[in-house]
Amino acid sequence: MPTPWLLLTGFEPFGGDDVNPSWELARHLDGQMLAGWPVRARCLPCRFAAAPQALQAALDERPAAVVCLGLAGSRSALSVERVAVNLVDARIADNGGEQPGDQAIVPGGPAAYFSRLPVKSMVHAALQVGVPAELSLSAGSFVCNQVFYALLHALRRRPRVAAGFVHVPWAPGMGASSDAAASLPLDDQLRGLRAMLACVLAGGADRQDIGGSLC
Repeated sequence: MPTPWLLLTGFEPFGGDDVNPSWELARHLDGQMLAGWPVRARCLPCRFAAAPQALQAALDERPAAVVCLGLAGSRSALSVERVAVNLVDARIADNGGEQPGDQAIVPGGPAAYFSRLPVKSMVHAALQVGVPAELSLSAGSFVCNQVFYALLHALRRRPRVAAGFVHVPWAPGMGASSDAAASLPLDDQLRGLRAMLACVLAGGADRQDIGGSLC
């Protein structure tokens, strides 16, 4: 039986920046072992027309677990996403100059998919190692959400594959458009991400902490 492995994806830079912390984190862990699992990293294009195809090519390699990373430049914590919605509504153009609005990612597909990751346990794991982390109820409506939705849609007939999405903030000084007040050192992000991934690979039920949002 083949050794199970973890697929970890990040994105190429976009919006005029020359670096994307999601890919910096993913490529740092590429080839490493976490909880006995090999990690293979893949960089996805920030293009609506190409990102799902690049993701599918990686899924065709049959990973046993998948965690996709993306940049949320306004946040200051690792954000574990709970739900992907079947909607693209781009505030800015992607790297190919496309800016679709009010479109379904998969016409006729479900309105949303929930993450298959132990989202509350992941947040707890990062907090336990001193790294800010939070649950998020919105992955946005740009390429990150498109990839999150496409991931879960592609794996709909492979229910045993743990899969989901984590947004990461800027690191201080990384990216011309970064907000110094909404950032987290890359070393801290890496430490928190390692704790989260170890939680995913350990398996088991999610924590039953009280969470959610009032608005």
